[in-house]
Amino acid sequence: GTVDSAMADPRIVFREALKLSATNLIMVHNHPSGDPSPSQADRDTTTRFQLAAALLGMHLIDHLIVGGERYYSFARDDPEFN
Repeated sequence: GTVDSAMADPRIVFREALKLSATNLIMVHNHPSGDPSPSQADRDTTTRFQLAAALLGMHLIDHLIVGGERYYSFARDDPEFN
């Protein structure tokens, strides 16, 4: 990624998850700005990872965004998650 954006590569994430025989995943990343509110790119990435996980027989339990002393949880804060 760059200073103001990061792109998670599903191939790398899922390769490692498959090596570990994982069935559940939790994604976590930070927003250096201190505001944990998800961007549209965060939402799109979450959806992509949910779909990819399902195709591999896995479940994305949550995607957490940490910003300063706060965090955003898709599982807790987004009614469309899951």
